Amino acid sequence: MAGKLKQDISIGANLKKYRQAVGLSQDMVAAKLQVQGLDIHRKIISEMELGRYSIRVSVLLALAEMYRTPIQNFFADLERYE
Repeated sequence: MAGKLKQDISIGANLKKYRQAVGLSQDMVAAKLQVQGLDIHRKIISEMELGRYSIRVSVLLALAEMYRTPIQNFFADLERYE
C-alpha cells in the first residue's frame, strides 16, 4: 500500500510555474482576475502559490484560461500519499 492519502495537497508550485511561463506577475494576475469580477488580490495569489489558500473552482478555471494551460496541468506530479 502506498500509505495514507494526504488530506490537503498543494498545487501552489504548479500555479507559480504556469504563471511565470506566461510572463505574468502576481499583481498582473490579480488585476486580470478583478476585471473578471473575482475579488482576488496579489496577497491571495501569493498565498495560493504557497499552498496556504483554498482556491475556488471559479478562480482555478480563470487561471487555467489566463495561463493558457489545461486545468489538469495544475494537478500534475502531486504527491498524493504521506
